[in-house]
Amino acid sequence: MPSPATKVDSKLANAWKNKAGRELTEAELLAMPEAEYMSDKQLDFFRHILEVQKEDLLSNAGETTEHLREDTSIVPDPADRATIEEEHALELRTRDRERKLLKKISQALVRIDSGEYGFCDETGEPIGLGRLLARPTATLSLEAQQRRELKQKMFGD
Repeated sequence: MPSPATKVDSKLANAWKNKAGRELTEAELLAMPEAEYMSDKQLDFFRHILEVQKEDLLSNAGETTEHLREDTSIVPDPADRATIEEEHALELRTRDRERKLLKKISQALVRIDSGEYGFCDETGEPIGLGRLLARPTATLSLEAQQRRELKQKMFGD
């Protein structure tokens, strides 16, 4: 029997039945029964999240290109020039991280299409909705990720 803290609102528990996956809220998604784990609606929900993230990252990349083109003016003061160069370097590092995230998003979309999304690469067990909401590109369950990080810490992989 669920405790009062984990009791699911009856409106939320049934709201998902009448909505498309991409229209669900996080609360409605979490209120879905376990039997619906990675159902078409849940996969549609996560596909929508990943596609929105992908669009945002691609638009950011375009803005960076424009920003770097605009900031090519020659600045006589060495301190100002150094500041501009440091800002450019920081922006390029950020875009590099976003490029890596874009690759993970594309891989997650492929996993959705192949039916592997939401399940741990190492154990095959469900990753869990909470973890996927926090990190939609996750490929490992929390326990498997913790084991991997501990191994990396111990052996420096």
